[in-house]
Amino acid sequence: MTFIQSNDQNLSQFVASIQKLNVDDQLALFYFIYKKMGDSVTPAAPGASTASADVAEGLFNQIKEKSHEEQLQFQRDLINKADNEYTRMYGSMSDTTKLLFWYRLAQGMDSNVISPMPPNYELSSQSKELLNQLEGLDFEQQITLFRDYVSPMGAEPKQGAEV
Repeated sequence: MTFIQSNDQNLSQFVASIQKLNVDDQLALFYFIYKKMGDSVTPAAPGASTASADVAEGLFNQIKEKSHEEQLQFQRDLINKADNEYTRMYGSMSDTTKLLFWYRLAQGMDSNVISPMPPNYELSSQSKELLNQLEGLDFEQQITLFRDYVSPMGAEPKQGAEV
C-alpha cells in the first residue's frame, strides 16, 4: 500500500502545530506518542515489505553504532532537514519505511541502544495538549498524521554516487 499525503485540512494543521514546537519538544512528543500508542502504531506501516523493513533496519543499525549525543543530533538533523549522508539516506526512504524507522528509534530508546529520554522528562504544556488531541483521533487519522509528519523530514538524496 502506498500512502499519499493527506489533504485533510485539520490533519495538516495538526502536523503544522507539531512542526512549530522546538526540535526537542517534537522529539519528546513523538516518543510519548510511541509510548502511548506504540502497540497500535507498530503495524502502522501497512503493506510494509520485507525490503522496507530491511532498509529501516539498515539505517537504524548505522545510527545505533554512534554515541548517544550523535544519535540525538541525527534525530534533530532529520527534523531540521539538515543535509548529510544519514539524513539523505532517510530522505530516500518511502513514507512507510520512514514510519518503521521512527518506530525502531523509539524501541531503541526504550532499550537504551538509542539516546533515551531523560528520566522524569515532562512534556511542555503545548506538547501535552497536542498529545491529548492526537489520542482523540481515530486510528487511520493517527497514521495519516504520523506519515505526514515524518515524510518531509531528512534531506533529498543526491544525484550520482552520493546518497
